[in-house]
Amino acid sequence: MILIGLGANLPSRAGDPVATLNAAMRALEQAGVAIRSRSRFYRSAPMPVSDQPWYVNAAIAVATDLSPRDLMMALHRIEADFGRVRLERNEPRSLDLDLLAYDDRVEIGAGGGPILPHPRLAERAFVLSPLRDIAPGWRHPVSGLTVEALIAALPPGQETTAVSG
Repeated sequence: MILIGLGANLPSRAGDPVATLNAAMRALEQAGVAIRSRSRFYRSAPMPVSDQPWYVNAAIAVATDLSPRDLMMALHRIEADFGRVRLERNEPRSLDLDLLAYDDRVEIGAGGGPILPHPRLAERAFVLSPLRDIAPGWRHPVSGLTVEALIAALPPGQETTAVSG
């Protein structure tokens, strides 16, 4: 199972964050990434807490012949196409696409490849809430914990709310 997290808190050429996430999913399909399931959209506060706009987040399960490295490169190209500029960590963004997991692979990012699973996915309600929608039985390949157990272990104060879109 290949899992991708999506997020945005600024408008893009596609419109508001919800329109951006919908357009990004279409762009992924055009890049050879087949969406097998998708979560609801969730509204979440920025992390770490700041005065920037709240995010809209989602998660998708996909199928692709792309390697983890090539998939990550495709995600970065799509982000750039939607106006993402990487200047500093945790900045507002028009689009954020994160490779959360690629089957049960555990990789440390050698050779420019991604770190798998995503190193902070277990710490973020805005990733885990959408993930529960599409892969409730998924287990973290390092800890072995289920999505529900990861959500239960989150520190207080991480709010997510399902929104329409």
